[in-house]
Amino acid sequence: MVFKTGVADVRVDVQVTQGKELVKDLTKDHFIVTDEGRPQDILSFAHGDERLNLLLLFDISDSMQKYIEQIAQTARRALGHLRPGDRVAIMVFARKTAVHQGFSDNLAETARQIGAAVKEWDVGTTTLINSAVVDAAHYMQAHAGSEGRRAILILTDNLSTSYQLTDGQVIRELEKADTVFNAIVTGRAIRPNPPGPSMFPNPDFTPSNVFHLAEETGGEWVKAGQADETFSEMIERIRTRYMLAYHEPPSPPGTFHHINVKLSAEALRKYPAAELRTRSGYYAQ
Repeated sequence: MVFKTGVADVRVDVQVTQGKELVKDLTKDHFIVTDEGRPQDILSFAHGDERLNLLLLFDISDSMQKYIEQIAQTARRALGHLRPGDRVAIMVFARKTAVHQGFSDNLAETARQIGAAVKEWDVGTTTLINSAVVDAAHYMQAHAGSEGRRAILILTDNLSTSYQLTDGQVIRELEKADTVFNAIVTGRAIRPNPPGPSMFPNPDFTPSNVFHLAEETGGEWVKAGQADETFSEMIERIRTRYMLAYHEPPSPPGTFHHINVKLSAEALRKYPAAELRTRSGYYAQ
């Protein structure tokens, strides 16, 4: 994931895993970053130290409410993975979105608000995931502030069809908001096939695909087991990521820069099966 810290800096949000386990003991020298193929000097490095701005995006259509109730019962323990100064917002959606709680560092109150989020809003019955994610990205851009990492965690069954709002458009809005997108998918959690004339003869309609949104923004998705346990695990994984910063190479505003992040030979000897999750690039400001 890429963030701007100023006119000339780019920050890269990276998750490193080996198998299902998080790799937590890497240092700055274990990472190699290139921007448009050119090696970059890593000017600053952090691992879990920076403030996290986390937006919880809850699908509160009828089929989803039981999962949110499960999460609410253990939300305080789950949010215990966060650190003082981290801020959490809660947004709910079905056909439309509503902000249940703005960004707050009162994590105990946020935990209490998760259960109330289901009951207090009438957001329609049809589920429109892509529209909700765009609204969440816009809210993040407007209210998260300039400091710290940004992440969205959605809870949904991924059963939705979008009208004239493609995954590519949604990903661009997440990129503009400098936000990593993550998903907990309930139910069967089957990745949809690409839209085609047999199932979607009208190209204006496309199936929702939170799997794709997560992968393209450097986040991850997981199938919900016990929703409360899965929620706690995802909060921890979102919190435990690396942040690398380098000076942005000069280019015209709006130019897309491709980023590649890999591990050094030393790190790969220790973690030969390591996998890195990070966004593929950013747009110059």
